[in-house]
Parts: sequence; structure tokens; C-alpha cells
Amino acid sequence: MTQLDAARGPHAAVWFLTGSQAMYGEEMLRQVADQSHAVAESLRNSPDLPVRLVEREVLTDAEVIRRVCLEAEADDACVGVIAWMHTFSPAKMWIAGLTALRKPLLHLHTQANRALPWATIDMDFMNLNQAAHGDREFGHIQTRLGVARKTVAGHVADPSVARRIGAWARAAHGRARLGSLRLARFGDNMRDVAVTEGDKVEAQRRFGVSVHTYGVNDLVAVVDEVEEARVAKLVEEYEDCYRLADELKDDGERHASLRYAARLELGLRDFLTTGGFDAFTTTFEDLGGLRQLPGLAVQRLMADGYGFGAEGDWKTAALLRTLKVVGTGQDGGTSFMEDYTYHLEPGNELILGAHMLEVCPSIAADTPRCEIHPLSIGGREDPVRLVFDARPGPAVVVGLADLGDRFRLVANEIDVVPPLEPLPRLPVARAVWRPRPNLRTSTEAWLTAGGPHHTVLSAAVGAEQLTDLAEMLGVELLVVDAATEIARFTRELRWNQAFHRLAQGF
Repeated sequence: MTQLDAARGPHAAVWFLTGSQAMYGEEMLRQVADQSHAVAESLRNSPDLPVRLVEREVLTDAEVIRRVCLEAEADDACVGVIAWMHTFSPAKMWIAGLTALRKPLLHLHTQANRALPWATIDMDFMNLNQAAHGDREFGHIQTRLGVARKTVAGHVADPSVARRIGAWARAAHGRARLGSLRLARFGDNMRDVAVTEGDKVEAQRRFGVSVHTYGVNDLVAVVDEVEEARVAKLVEEYEDCYRLADELKDDGERHASLRYAARLELGLRDFLTTGGFDAFTTTFEDLGGLRQLPGLAVQRLMADGYGFGAEGDWKTAALLRTLKVVGTGQDGGTSFMEDYTYHLEPGNELILGAHMLEVCPSIAADTPRCEIHPLSIGGREDPVRLVFDARPGPAVVVGLADLGDRFRLVANEIDVVPPLEPLPRLPVARAVWRPRPNLRTSTEAWLTAGGPHHTVLSAAVGAEQLTDLAEMLGVELLVVDAATEIARFTRELRWNQAFHRLAQGF
């Protein structure tokens, strides 16, 4: 858990609901409760479950079911509900509860025993262990009511079952945090750029994120008030954490620039903490009285869990914060990113991703180097930044676009690789990757989908969590992966367009 997440309210939980009915009698219901507890304990002890699991009583009555669903809806710590019909639970009992429940729902189709006791099985056993029967009834009513959910089938001891439930729980946690996200924009969007624009009212209606814009000099006032003792302490932290360029060290000629970078970080933290903001944007076209474009400060805030978007890109800032939450505790990191340029060597095509300054060190392959270099835009002093190469391995790049009538997520599965050669004259953090299935197909698909040029690169989040998150948000998701073919991808785009326009009238 990052410092930011540790300070944000009660630890997230999913509720575990077990369905049955009163006709089986008290003795059998005690067995249902015992076996339900065992299943819940198996999930609770799984390393794949990133949140707490809260067990509720066995549900056998329509009014109790409705009340429990309302309680789940009202509990801010509850990010989603897992439901399992241990025995037959007549589905009309669930109509009121499911209608009241808007939080993410996972239908777990499992049973307490892994193998049948062939030699001793009798009707008592059959009546007790009939999830194959009860879950079909429950699945029917969910479909009849049009309830969005994820369905996971298999025994809870199966690692793949726990992994899929964990992926859903991560997405549910991200969705919950997005639903209460406050985002600060310092200045406006970069002028004449289309993709960083968007409908903030619709974003708040659909996602819950609220976007607040401030004049940059509101931030400057906070930065200027930071005490020198705090600046000195943070500079010592920089010296411990990074490989400082000689000119930035205590006796270096640019040490004052490092101190201002520390002041800028502390001021940003103070502003965001006071306002309850978990994400923010800046733009080089609107820096007010800031002496540097924030570089090091932004990188370190992202590493602590904050969302960020450059050039006023609030949609990418919100997406980054959400995926930081989804990937919490997973191997790999998550960063703001931008496709910058290509290596078009036949058979070895690669993408070089970077940004002016703002790439998160959570994806770094090694200890970053803290450097200072000129920046040809922005008209301010040379900014301090962390320079590093991204850690090799599988990852995904994701973008969120506003198409006018809806939002669209576009994702590309990739493989981050080491640069083919050193990059001694490129003074920014960067990632080099091979997109799946190949550069031509991935770029044609991305361009056809209207994906944005600002993205989130994550080695901690995968396609399953993205799929679950998109389903929870009711947002279109297009995934470009090893199986993508342009003709089929284009047809999918057309089908999606027809579906989403029709769905708006449902």
C-alpha cells in the first residue's frame, strides 16, 4: 500500500454472501454456514485477494437479502459483493436485493467438496451440495434483471479461481477509488490539442471523478511558504535514494536547482493533501510564477500513488490513479507514458516511449539518476528530473478517450525490452517496447480506434483486470493483443459503435 492509499479511509473490503432457503431445516443450514465459512477462509487466505473479505450470514429470506444488499451499498469500505448459492435459493427472493445493489458483483460458482464421495453419496449429501442447481437459478435471475457481473466457476482451491477473483477485486477497488476521486488541474489544457479535452460533467456522472481547476499561482503561493528545514530534509532523501549528478550535490553549481525542485515537491504535496486530491495535471504552457516545470516532484508523487497527466490531461491522470490502485502490491509499476518515436528495423520494430520529464520511477530497471538539463519549451529554468530505463517484461499501455457520445478505453499488450544501445544523450526516463502482435498491426488498430497519445503503462495490471474494470464502469474496452487482426478489429469497432449507441436508449 502506498503512502497515499494508507491515508485514504477504511481498508477496502468485499462482502461474501451465501444463499440458501429455510426449508432445509436448522441442522442443514448449520452445515451450509460451516462450509460457507470454509470457502470464505480459503479466499481470505489467498495471496491473490488484495482486500479484506467480510462474511455475512447465510441468506434465506427476501427481506434479509434486500437489507444486506442495501447495507453493502451504503458501506464506503465495501467495494464489491461475491455471491454463492450453496444450495437452492429461489431466485425471486433476490430480485429486490439485486435491484438495489449497484456495486460490482461476482457470481462464484463453486461447491464445498472438491470430489464426490462416490461410495457414500446419498440424498442428504445431494440436498446439501447442490450449487450446480442453485447457481443456475441465480444466474437466470441475474440475466433476467440485466445485472452486470463477473462469473467465476471452479473450486476455490484452484489457483486460477483465486487469481480471477483477485483480478475482479482489484478492479472493484480501483472503481471505488475512481468514484470518489478529486483531481486538481493547475492551469488549462495545452492549446489546440484535441485528445486532452473531454466532458468533465459526463466523467463525473459515469465515473465519479470530480475535476477542479486552479490558477498556477495558487500553487506558487503554497510552494513559496515551504520551510527551509523541510527542503533540506527532502534533499537529503534525494541523496539517499538516487544517483545525484555531481552538479546537483551540495557543492555542485546547480545545487540550488535541486533545492527548488524539493520545494516544488513539498508545495505540491501540501496543496494536494489539503484539498484531498489524489490526482493532478500540469501544463508547460501555464507555469505562472513557477521557476521550473515540475519533473522530479511529479515523478515522486506518481511513485507514491498519485495520478498525473501532462498538458492538462485530466482523463489520463484519473486513469493512472485508478490503475495505481488496481495494481497495488503487484510486481511491476505503473506510469504516465507517451509513444514518442519508432525503431523500424524490419523484423525488430520497437516503440520508444517517454515524456518531457514525467515518467514514474516505479517502472525503473535500476536506481534512477537525478539530473538537470535544459528544456526547450516552457520558458523557465532547467528542470530537475529522474533518468532511467524501464524494467523489461510484459506490460500493457492503456488510453482513455472521449468520443463525444461515450468514453473508450484502448489497451495494447506489450513486451518492454532493454534499449538496443545506450542512450547517453536522451536526458529523460524512457521505456522501449515491442507491441503485440507487431508494430504495424498495433499502431493501425490504435489509430483506427482513436486512442489517445497519452497513456498509462503498467506492468502491474493486465487485460483481465482492465476487462473487469471496463465492465464495472460500463465503458467500451478494445484490447490489441497477440491475436489481433486489423480486419476483425475494424469490424469489432463498428459493432461496438452500434451497440453503445443503442444501449444509450435502453
